[in-house]
Amino acid sequence: MSGHSKWATIKRKKGKLDAQRGRMFTKLIKEITVAARQGGGDTEANPRLRTAIATAKAANMPQDNIKKAIQKGTGELPGVSYDEVSYEGYGPGGVALMVEVLTDNKNRTVAEIRHILTKRGGNLGETGCVGWMFDKQGLIQVETSATDEEQLMEVALEAGASDMSTQDDVFEVVVPPEVFEDVRSAIEGAGIPMVSAEVSKIPQSTVKLDESKASSMLKLMEELEDHDDVQQVYANFDIDDDLMEKLSA
Repeated sequence: MSGHSKWATIKRKKGKLDAQRGRMFTKLIKEITVAARQGGGDTEANPRLRTAIATAKAANMPQDNIKKAIQKGTGELPGVSYDEVSYEGYGPGGVALMVEVLTDNKNRTVAEIRHILTKRGGNLGETGCVGWMFDKQGLIQVETSATDEEQLMEVALEAGASDMSTQDDVFEVVVPPEVFEDVRSAIEGAGIPMVSAEVSKIPQSTVKLDESKASSMLKLMEELEDHDDVQQVYANFDIDDDLMEKLSA
C-alpha cells in the first residue's frame, strides 16, 4: 500500500485537502451525482451513493450541496452527464498508474491527462496494461491519536476487515469490498473518527524510487489530482521514509 498510503500522508501533512476544499467539493459532487444517476437516490439501496455521502460529510460539505447533487443525479434538477473513464499508464521509473476520471468531454480529458504524464516523465498506456497489478480493496484510515489500537482492531475485524496496520500516524484498515459498508458503519458507530474511507485499488507490488524519480513522481501525482476531472489516482511507487520526509518538507 506504499504508493497510496504515502501519498495520502503527504497530502495530510501539507494540508492540501483544506487548501483546495473548493476543488474537493467539486469532485465529491460529481461522484454523488453519478452514483445517484446509476443507482438511484435511496442510500439504503445504493452503497456507492451511501459511501459518497459519507465522504462528503467527512469533508464538511453542506447538506444542501449533497441534496442538490443527488437531485441532479436522479433528474429532479438539471445537471451535466458525466462519463466514467479509467486511464492506465506509467510514471517515472516505470511506476504503474491508474487514473479514474468523471468527464463531460472524453477527448479533452484524455489529451490533458496524456500531456501531464508526458511532461512529468510518464506515458499513457493501453487499457489493461497495468490494471492487473492492482486489487480492489476497501481502505479506511484512522489517526492513531483518535482511538486505541485494540479497540479499532476489535471493531474492524468483527465487522469483516481482513487486515490492519500502522503507517506513520495512521491506522490503515483493509476491507474486502463486499463488506466495506459494514466495516465503515461499525467504526462510525463506535464513535471513531475516520480520516478517509474508500474502496481503493491496492498495488500487488511496488517500485522503489530514488530521489530524482521520487520528486518527479510526487509532482506528477499532485498535478494529476489537481485536474478537475480526476477523481482518484492509484500508483505502485515506494519511497524511503527519510526521503519522503525530505521531499514533503
